[in-house]
Amino acid sequence: MADAKVIPFDEDTRARRGTARPRGRAAARKKSESGSGGAPGGTGTTASPPLTAVPEEESSGSEAAASTLSAPVSALTDALGGVADRILGGHWDRKVAHGLAFLRRRVTGDYEVDDFGYDAELTDQVLMSILRPFFDTYFRVEVKGIENIPASGGALVVSNHSGALPLDGLMTQVAVHDHHPAGRHLRLLAADLVFVLPLVNELARKAGHTLACAEDAQLLLERGEVVGVMPEGFKGLGKPFSDRYKLQRFGRGGFVATALRTGVPIVPCSIVGAEEIYPMVGNARTLARLLGFPYFPMTPTFPWLGPLGLVPLPTKWTIQFGEPIPTDHYPPEAADDPMLVFNLTDQVRETIQHTLYKLLVQRRSVFF
Repeated sequence: MADAKVIPFDEDTRARRGTARPRGRAAARKKSESGSGGAPGGTGTTASPPLTAVPEEESSGSEAAASTLSAPVSALTDALGGVADRILGGHWDRKVAHGLAFLRRRVTGDYEVDDFGYDAELTDQVLMSILRPFFDTYFRVEVKGIENIPASGGALVVSNHSGALPLDGLMTQVAVHDHHPAGRHLRLLAADLVFVLPLVNELARKAGHTLACAEDAQLLLERGEVVGVMPEGFKGLGKPFSDRYKLQRFGRGGFVATALRTGVPIVPCSIVGAEEIYPMVGNARTLARLLGFPYFPMTPTFPWLGPLGLVPLPTKWTIQFGEPIPTDHYPPEAADDPMLVFNLTDQVRETIQHTLYKLLVQRRSVFF
């Protein structure tokens, strides 16, 4: 077997192979060596080029550019924050977080509804927020005597009813919710028609309204709720403009009997301003029968202006809660005494009527 040929890896061998074209870092190193002269004899350690310091002008220029770029970003952030403060008010970030948490509970179903369908969280966060601009800005409602509603326990608020549409009940609900020191909720008793209308039925239940019947009213009062009733019903809501602020008959006094059975105080409530929001100058009875409504209002703007005629006039409102009429000194069986029920019903009606006259005398204008 022939001896293997040893190929030497030395400088002479590389010289015999020829010089390959340097690439990459080698090319850069070679270029540097040629520029500095290299070491004698072509061997030895290659001198590395000295590090060049970054000029101070370039460093300061970079910092100035970064500062120039951050200035408009900061200004834009401040401007957006200012817009959010004006639209959402102070602490808007907390409000946004609270709103997102509310939506999460809605999606996951993590909220409570009582056996009447009342959704307290939805009422506080959504429904009251929708009604509040009408209460504060549009109708500029002035509330008096709110302290006459007890801070705890049941109470029956009895009010006049007017305006073609039941906006007076909704404004009374906002008045109790926003102005009572204890932030109480008014549970209104509504007519059957409310609970057969699509969408209105669901919203009424969510807002805490229930059917105007003695059983539901008594159950709510026994639970310590503030219940609102408008005994005039459709007779007051759909009366002509010529009969404004003249109370209609208060029914048979069923609300008084309920108050006597539960021993809760009766709080008379007088509302001025609702009569003029839809001045009812006519009633299309034939159309009302076809639609199944108790009346079909005709005002100076509706139905002549179409949907625009549904916009209420911006009248100035006053809601006054009178001194409570106690019933706890009567025995529960007093509710079956028709004479007592009639006398208390008449007392409540006369109190509301006289208060309306006083408020009308004090009012400077329908709109101011």
